[in-house]
Amino acid sequence: MNYRNSEGYASPTEYEALSRIQREERADKIKRKYRPFVYICSPFSLGDREENIRNAKQYCKFAVENHAIPFAPHLLFPLFLNDDIPAERELALFMNRIILAKCDEIWIFGNIFSKGMQREIKLARRKKLNIRYFPEIEFNNYM
Repeated sequence: MNYRNSEGYASPTEYEALSRIQREERADKIKRKYRPFVYICSPFSLGDREENIRNAKQYCKFAVENHAIPFAPHLLFPLFLNDDIPAERELALFMNRIILAKCDEIWIFGNIFSKGMQREIKLARRKKLNIRYFPEIEFNNYM
């Protein structure tokens, strides 16, 4: 885009208008590609762990389908940390807090909040993260 028109005269009004249109088009393109990093907050040790893991997978799929990048620590950390060993559980909870602080949003699933979830929600509020609640009713027939 040129500041001068085809006859060589300065054309600041047209230049500014066309520049603004270009900036808006770039912003729209970036916005369409942007996906927030979302912390998936749902029960793990409260109740049936196998069911909780299945649910967490559904919640992650839901997040991806809603243009987010999900992180569910209770799908990752149990692969190498044992939740039944207090020191390893505390380490996992510590790592959860570190990762949560790096996220753009926290999505809270279900109607029952475990103690770990309550801690994560409290931290999200302190960090002023965008918090979204999804009652379990919405996911009964999801997958």
